[in-house]
Amino acid sequence: MSAHTLQSNLRVGIDALRANPLRTALSILGVIIGVGSLVAVLSVGDGLEATMREQLDATTDVLVFTVAPITTEQVGGQQFPLDTFPVFTVADVREAAKIEGLAGVTGEITGRAEATDERGRVRRMVDVLGMTESRQEMAKVPISVGRMLNAEDVNDTTTPRVVLSRALAERYAAADSLASPSALLDRAVLLEGTPFTVRGITADSSTDERAWVSLGTVARALPPSARARPVTLLAKFADVVMADAVRARVAQWADARFGVGTTRLVSSESRLDQAAKGILLFKLFMGAITGISLLVGGIGIMNVMLASVAERTREIGIRKAVGATRGDIQSQFLAESVAIASFGSALGVALGLTAAFSITALMRAKLAGVGIQASVSWSTILVAVASAAFVGLVFGTYPARRAARLDPIDAIRHE
Repeated sequence: MSAHTLQSNLRVGIDALRANPLRTALSILGVIIGVGSLVAVLSVGDGLEATMREQLDATTDVLVFTVAPITTEQVGGQQFPLDTFPVFTVADVREAAKIEGLAGVTGEITGRAEATDERGRVRRMVDVLGMTESRQEMAKVPISVGRMLNAEDVNDTTTPRVVLSRALAERYAAADSLASPSALLDRAVLLEGTPFTVRGITADSSTDERAWVSLGTVARALPPSARARPVTLLAKFADVVMADAVRARVAQWADARFGVGTTRLVSSESRLDQAAKGILLFKLFMGAITGISLLVGGIGIMNVMLASVAERTREIGIRKAVGATRGDIQSQFLAESVAIASFGSALGVALGLTAAFSITALMRAKLAGVGIQASVSWSTILVAVASAAFVGLVFGTYPARRAARLDPIDAIRHE
């Protein structure tokens, strides 16, 4: 079929739609409702999913997993320490952070150490945690004064820096008769006799006395040890649905860098599976609803096109008698159905976006503290438009083929 013939068939189809504006409007209405529902449901659904992920991330550690060196071996049912095992460095942490699908990676060492103020009057045994700069992204430790350790602090191993828990800072402030713990900023506290400059104080209400130092200076903050202290990598999944694939990539990276069987991955498997299944079920449910909406619109198109074929039987017969082929007739009616679907999809997208933003605004007004927003992406618009075009083609094919198969003599005799 030539381009000229196709253009002519399209023009005839559009003219036929204009000749029956009420019927065309009713068929377009079905597509508008279907596409509008699709856009609204996808946009609100993506917004709900984003809110669920934020809540999941904020209230649980389900997205966090660990990569730890294997430090013992089992012999005869008993565990014995290994002399050598991988000790992750800051460079290892930053290399792991490049793995696709991770939202953050940090290295951690924990231990107990003696902490004193500058004058050595208050001596406490505190929990010391060695970390890299991404620790704040992983755990979201609230800071009331100053800041959490950043990349500059981690890279500079000549000037050890520390962040104190609120309970520990208040104890030191009281001992030195300071007006508030914030006066400790840029002053020094001693960890195992080594001075560490205070960079921040946490805002947590816990009574635990803790100190956060960089991974590169943690050895000076802990008592001497004859055996290397194991470093644990904490990593966070960027997307719970892709957890299995990301975990496999991390395991492959660890095996290649440190040797097969030298590390182990530990994650909240059951909780992670539950979260992934919940999000998947949510998407499937939303997809079923939108599928029904589009199906209704498609049936409307097919009914209107079948009625059009019945009404224009004589016209079809005359066109075939003067030389129109089956392909010409079929393309004419397909053009009509696609035109209905395309125009309806444009109006449906506008209606769906309006509905999505209105629904989420109502949710925010009714549910205090829930910051849900409609999430609109080009993929949503593309899926809606492509679905409408697909529906137009599928549900317009049967009426078009039926019109193309009409015998011209019988069609001309049709009353």
